[in-house]
Amino acid sequence: MKKLFFILMLLYPLSSLFGLIIYRPYNNGDMNEIRCYLKVTDENDNDVLKTNCKVFYAWYDEPNVFYSYKKTVFIAGGMATHIYFTPGKYKISVYTPKDKQNNFECNNKETWTSNTFIYDTNNPLKVIFITPTADDNVFYNGGWFISYKAPKFYKFTKPVIISSRKND
Repeated sequence: MKKLFFILMLLYPLSSLFGLIIYRPYNNGDMNEIRCYLKVTDENDNDVLKTNCKVFYAWYDEPNVFYSYKKTVFIAGGMATHIYFTPGKYKISVYTPKDKQNNFECNNKETWTSNTFIYDTNNPLKVIFITPTADDNVFYNGGWFISYKAPKFYKFTKPVIISSRKND
């Protein structure tokens, strides 16, 4: 009984927060090992990841086992990050610095970045997805895409095609 009370007391602060799952499905091959790092800012572009959020992660194949991040909040292929916000609007993005790309072969040798996703805690949205981007030939091109829509899947997540062609 004491253990149950203790667990409830630990979880009580999370009950007043708004939860969102940021899911990065499995990717193809070595792309799974490349981490994308989470950035959360408020409407004034202040970094609030450590001040307004509580963050945990789970692996796809162990969805009910949660882990605490020790330092940096990252997401690899097959991970779901559970983030709890205080009420408000937030800008969510991910990036991979060039020194963390594990010498992955693609055209973009600079920092890989994503689009910015606006999350309002008043919105009933519960899950967003992170997918690598690819060129017109479906080769990874060093970028990330965040969406509320689940990515297409066939054995692994299909990348989001970012066309390099201008309107013909």
